[in-house]
Amino acid sequence: MTPTASKPEITRLRDLTTHQKKSGLAAWLGWLFDGLDMHIYTLVATPFVALLLMKDGLAASPGEVDTKASIIQAAFLVGWALGGGVFGWIGDRLGRSRTLVLTILFYAGFTGLSYFCTEWWHLLICRFLSALGIGGEWAVGASLLSETWPKKWRPWIAATLQTAVNVGILLACLAGELLKHDESHRSIFLVGIIPALLTLWIRKAVPETEEWEEARRTSKPPRIRELFGPQVAGVTWRVLVICAVSLTAHWAFMFWQQSLIRSLPEVKNLSGPDQTNAVVVALMYIMIGSICGNYLAGALAKLMGYRRAITLMLLTYAICMLAAFSQEWTHSQLLWWYAVIGVCQGVFGLFTMCLPPLFPTLLRTTGSGFCYNIGRIVAAAGTVLFKLYAPVGDYRMALFYAGLLFIPASAVALLLPEEKEGV
Repeated sequence: MTPTASKPEITRLRDLTTHQKKSGLAAWLGWLFDGLDMHIYTLVATPFVALLLMKDGLAASPGEVDTKASIIQAAFLVGWALGGGVFGWIGDRLGRSRTLVLTILFYAGFTGLSYFCTEWWHLLICRFLSALGIGGEWAVGASLLSETWPKKWRPWIAATLQTAVNVGILLACLAGELLKHDESHRSIFLVGIIPALLTLWIRKAVPETEEWEEARRTSKPPRIRELFGPQVAGVTWRVLVICAVSLTAHWAFMFWQQSLIRSLPEVKNLSGPDQTNAVVVALMYIMIGSICGNYLAGALAKLMGYRRAITLMLLTYAICMLAAFSQEWTHSQLLWWYAVIGVCQGVFGLFTMCLPPLFPTLLRTTGSGFCYNIGRIVAAAGTVLFKLYAPVGDYRMALFYAGLLFIPASAVALLLPEEKEGV
């Protein structure tokens, strides 16, 4: 039977099958809750880690707080990378729907457990384990839709999926705003348990994809080392370099931008709840820009193809980062720069549909998950190193240096192969 994703006659939403609609909703909600659980920590990182480091009523130094907070975020990014590989491998063997359930349970459960942390390293472990599920959900969700929805829709599917992450982050902002008076900064982690309820519906309503079922019957599952075999190695290495370099810059921005906001003259003398509110507002500017950027990226992909669209948006990301952090701006001016940078983040939505078709079906979630998420291991080191080697307290310069990395990433993007399947 021909997989539904290969039927070109589907041109309208109402022509989609029930299976396609359920798969789309499951993937979209999974990504939405990815965004929620992903950024809950960044909203309270500085004050919560400071509380965990407090001993006998004595506060830790700001430098120690920043270092521990960045190490926790680095552990999260490493877990994200490993989760993409581990759950990608499981998804190619156990199936997309079943593995999607496992990934959501993982990140929801361990985000909720963060509420009970009493030491900074407790939080590190919880964030690492929750990241395993978040990284895995990306790989599984992307393959689920690439195998069920029309291929000509892929740029818009990518934009819509990435927008789900943005909406999830906006929900995290809402939770941060509602709970900003919680002086322990713990309650926000309990919000992260909500996604677990989604798995009850997915397990019952979302079947496995026809393409995966057919491939499992007719082919032997390949091994991970085949990613570096003669037929796939060229794509694997190019995508690894692009992801490693660009994600290092991207996550340096996404983590340290909140510290820059807190250090601004207009913000640093505010009360704790008001500082948290300033961080929430800044993240909202980024996410609103990013939602616009997702669909801009989709339009560019339709116009010029994935390769050129990715190259252009990475280069634009570099220009905007360098312009935003080459000088000091007022709080209100910086918020608008954050929105513009958010638009550039639409580039990562393109990876969602661009990567899976580059790999054989039974290597699809392994390949896309491994290549995209392994870059986060490098990004984990970058999150720490950019701050350690920047002048003490000068978050702006750390972000300026990070922006330079998008330039080589855009150059390597030119070497990506042309899409095997037209957009």
